[in-house]
Amino acid sequence: MSKLSLIALCRSAAWAAALGSCLVACRKDEPPPPLPVAAPKAPEPVAEAPLELKPEDAGKPPAPAAAPPKATGTKSGGLAACCKALRQNAANAPEPNKGYMTTAAGVCDFAATQGQDKASVVAQIRLALKSAGLPADCK
Repeated sequence: MSKLSLIALCRSAAWAAALGSCLVACRKDEPPPPLPVAAPKAPEPVAEAPLELKPEDAGKPPAPAAAPPKATGTKSGGLAACCKALRQNAANAPEPNKGYMTTAAGVCDFAATQGQDKASVVAQIRLALKSAGLPADCK
C-alpha cells in the first residue's frame, strides 16, 4: 500500500468514527406531558337587561355664520402692474417656470385685492417664483 492510500484510509476511518459517535450520542427529546383532561369551566352568563336607546334632544340649530366682509376689489397701483407683468411672462415661459409664474400672479392678485403694498408682498412672490426671474415691474 502506498503512503497516500494509507492516509486516505485513515481519514475515512476518522470521518466514519466521528459520524458514528454523533449518531449514537444524539438522544431523542422526551414527549411533552399530556394535557389536562378536565377543561376549566366557562363562566356562567350573567343576565343583562336589554339595552334601550332613547333619542336625545339636540337643541335648536346654530345660527348661520355672518358672511365675511368682502374685499373692495380695488388693486393697489404698483402691485397691479406687477401682477400684470407676471401673467404676461407666464404666457411665454416654458414649464415649470410657467406654473411658478402663474402661482406667483395668483398670490399677487390676492394681495392686491387685499390692499397690501408692493414692498410687503415681494418676498411672497419671490417664494412662489422659485427659480423663475422676477419681472422689472415687481422690483
